[in-house]
Amino acid sequence: MPELPEIETIRADLSRKILNKKITEVVVKKPRLVKSGTSKFKKILINNKITKINRRGKLIIAVLKSGNFLLIHLKMTGQLIYQKKNKITAGGHGELDNKKLPNKFSHIIFTFSDNSQLFFNDMRQFGYMKIVDEKELDKILNQFGIEPLDKDFNLKTFKKVLQNRKTNIKQLLLNQKLIAGIGNIYADEICFYAKVKPSRKVLTLNEAEIKKLYQGSKQILKTAIKKRGTTFNNYRDADGKQGSFVSFLKVYGRAGELCKRCKNGKIKKIKQGGRGTHYCPDCQN
Repeated sequence: MPELPEIETIRADLSRKILNKKITEVVVKKPRLVKSGTSKFKKILINNKITKINRRGKLIIAVLKSGNFLLIHLKMTGQLIYQKKNKITAGGHGELDNKKLPNKFSHIIFTFSDNSQLFFNDMRQFGYMKIVDEKELDKILNQFGIEPLDKDFNLKTFKKVLQNRKTNIKQLLLNQKLIAGIGNIYADEICFYAKVKPSRKVLTLNEAEIKKLYQGSKQILKTAIKKRGTTFNNYRDADGKQGSFVSFLKVYGRAGELCKRCKNGKIKKIKQGGRGTHYCPDCQN
């Protein structure tokens, strides 16, 4: 699933591709992926324009000229693929073949006035699009926790998020109602940075560990955005480039390999809360 750095990369790059282009046609092949009703969806979008693209956690928020908002969530296997003439640029999940468009995974298709197109592809069909007004948008955004790269996300704020939590640290980092945007990849990397085992209970963390978790959250996400996200399989951003943060990964996807830090332990992968979790049993306590 694309996480904060990947979604931020898509947001920034698509902002250079589709802003202020009139939408001339909308094709919806899988109506259930449109959460606001197909008729309303098409009526609002056709002849409208996207004037700005924002992000909240892993949610893409396209601001429409009409005053409405188009919400896009890629979930597990969603992609946004922009095509102009023969040039294809994509961002999102990496395991779909985008050489020929539209294909069987192209469930929602936007056509713009310059004949360029934006495809919403989703193999497992967990993603969605939804049109909302400002009131509904505010209600949705209020369900998200603080952004880890927000100026208000400081050590004091982080401590407040941790206060009296009985869960483990990884589950807390993944809780979008507490901290928005961190997913499985970066939660594992943050815990490794702090030398904290992901299954550690929040209440057992000491002051130094809390500080390192906070610092790791900021530093790792900033670096991942700078490197245009993490590449697995064929992930591409909206300029058709691969993210390069994969070369910076210390634990995620490295099960059985020697730890890059202690040079002694082998990275272990376990199931935690239904998710694969990676850590070094020797230098994470």
